[in-house]
Amino acid sequence: MIKCKVCGLFRDVDIDSVNQAKPDYAGFVFAGGRRGVTHEFAQRARQRLGKEIETVGVFVNAPFEEIEELVKSGTISVVQLHGGESEEQVIKVKGLGVTVIKAVSADGGLPGEIWETQADFLLLDSGKGGTGKKFDWGLIRGRTKPFFLAGGVGPEDVKRAQEIGAYGVDASSSLETNGLKDQEKIKGFVLSCRIS
Repeated sequence: MIKCKVCGLFRDVDIDSVNQAKPDYAGFVFAGGRRGVTHEFAQRARQRLGKEIETVGVFVNAPFEEIEELVKSGTISVVQLHGGESEEQVIKVKGLGVTVIKAVSADGGLPGEIWETQADFLLLDSGKGGTGKKFDWGLIRGRTKPFFLAGGVGPEDVKRAQEIGAYGVDASSSLETNGLKDQEKIKGFVLSCRIS
């Protein structure tokens, strides 16, 4: 069964919606922007979330100390590196004993060397920072590492994502109405993963 990640949670009501839908992963953005959250919010949210839901921290070129603090406090169990982090940084974060996801932009294609990272997973997106737009999934070649697909992914895309071998799908803006997470869209997205 394909894994389901709901990202960009920033309100208490979002946590309630996720608890009802039960995706595999819930993502918190620690990189500013309108979906950015504080450490305090994420800590409260982790306590409120069902224990079976893994929490992902999304970082863009963040100081190692910030990531370490959130891991050691138990706030997050997965680290998603969404900037220009080097392989050395990937390895250092893995040393914290967490799963690491490295985001890769498909802007310039998906060269074979991206699959050589020490990260546990790749997250393939259409552009840096999350664009909410799909890229050409036909670009995915020579995969040697499990990957998530992101970029405007909705319930209608889950079956195809599974067919091309995705480990998981990641959605954020496609689960919103007027810029806010929509409970029904979250439920529909997670359901599509469960029946895929």
